[in-house]
Amino acid sequence: MPSSPVENMDEIRRLFDTAPFIRELGMELLTIAPGRCETKLLLAERHLQQDGVVHAGVLATVADHTAGTAGASQIEAGAYVLTAEFKINLLRAARGECLHCVGTVLKPGRRLIVAESEVFDGTPDHDRLVAKAMVTLAVMQKLSK
Repeated sequence: MPSSPVENMDEIRRLFDTAPFIRELGMELLTIAPGRCETKLLLAERHLQQDGVVHAGVLATVADHTAGTAGASQIEAGAYVLTAEFKINLLRAARGECLHCVGTVLKPGRRLIVAESEVFDGTPDHDRLVAKAMVTLAVMQKLSK
């Protein structure tokens, strides 16, 4: 009998923590629940562009990976998600000490999952919404060896 998505939370946390690019960027997984993910990134000079604001590539990565992790919380063991389509609106320049991102599944599915993410330069309660993304995730099956 396949595992339910809720039983996969430890595996999702492990995968998040071991993704090489995400680890190099410095993203942290704050919370994971069915259909929802929150992440944080403490900002450093390496995350900025030439004018001292957060690079759009950093915002896009945070938004995409957070939405993808929210989507991964909705699938069975033995499956994984890959971004099939991604759109981001950069609403204002991001500044400050950290980024906080909330990813939410809007429509789960067996083959496609639609999720959104909101990126704040701080926390959602105290700082500004700087980017919003819509992400379509393809649900993939791991191949047997």
